[in-house]
Amino acid sequence: MASTATTTASHYISLAKTLPPKLQRFFARYPSSQILEPLPSGAFPRTGYQADRRNPFQPKKHPKTGRTHDPVYSLRRQADLVKAARNYGVEELLPYTPKKTEEQLKHRVQYGLRVKGTGVDQKVKGKIFERQMAVKMEKRREAMLKMPALIREWKAVGRKNWTKWPK
Repeated sequence: MASTATTTASHYISLAKTLPPKLQRFFARYPSSQILEPLPSGAFPRTGYQADRRNPFQPKKHPKTGRTHDPVYSLRRQADLVKAARNYGVEELLPYTPKKTEEQLKHRVQYGLRVKGTGVDQKVKGKIFERQMAVKMEKRREAMLKMPALIREWKAVGRKNWTKWPK
């Protein structure tokens, strides 16, 4: 029994040595409960960092003042950690973060490929001419396709009797 625990611990230690320093520091400060041996009381041991904050990716509300403190790791740093963990196959050991692959997929399934500014009372990015460009180009394309017939009609009618001047 004790030998299997030591072999799994030594296996995790050898795996941890192959990780980049950024991930090694993170897992040293915030080890996952999946890789820790439970205490006799049934709880898992916690580091000093975990005593302050269970999940370093989530904001924390101060118990006395009620003020919300930012997460220890910004969203950009969370994304960097998740990418590195994904490359080394240890992403499931990270605590909850919206940057995890499974969370990104859940969000994509729930909301699809929404375009910002297409809802009610939302502003769209881009200048007005940029937003109208697609419609204008489509009209221009259709006009170019109709151009040979228009030229034939012009030649038949002549300039004097032409009534289809552009507005």
